[in-house]
Amino acid sequence: METSGALSLSDLMKPARVKLNLTGKNRDAVLEELVDVIPEVQTEPGARETLLKALHEREQLHSTGIGDGVALPHARNALVGLVDRPVIVFGRHAGGVPYGAIDGQPAHLFFLIVAPSVTQHLAVLARISRVLRDPKLRQNLLSALTVNQILGAVAEAESKMYG
Repeated sequence: METSGALSLSDLMKPARVKLNLTGKNRDAVLEELVDVIPEVQTEPGARETLLKALHEREQLHSTGIGDGVALPHARNALVGLVDRPVIVFGRHAGGVPYGAIDGQPAHLFFLIVAPSVTQHLAVLARISRVLRDPKLRQNLLSALTVNQILGAVAEAESKMYG
């Protein structure tokens, strides 16, 4: 992790939380696939439904599709007490799914964010949003063949941006 104390995406992203071949045909199906990767959700009865409900409510307010084929599904405080540090689940959908993004493009790259506090939630959201502005990173995420290539691309983009 960085010496500045900022939450490093590289530290928060784990190989077990990367899904390179999402198959859902719509937003809700993709959200379910992403949520099913979080171990804390599997061990706590009701947590999966609570998180999915919170994510759906957030999407009803305004789509988390940010454009350029990227979506950042998140819900503040959806799993209070279940996670003790932020969780990021990365998913990639080859065909893309309609996500209500501002540019009308389907989403191919998904970063699901769950955090134990609003402060951490906003910090992770801001950091991901900033790093994903780099078109080279988005292209690397689309073309990566392995989980390690995904994690490496994020680490490289992050180190260029934050030093």
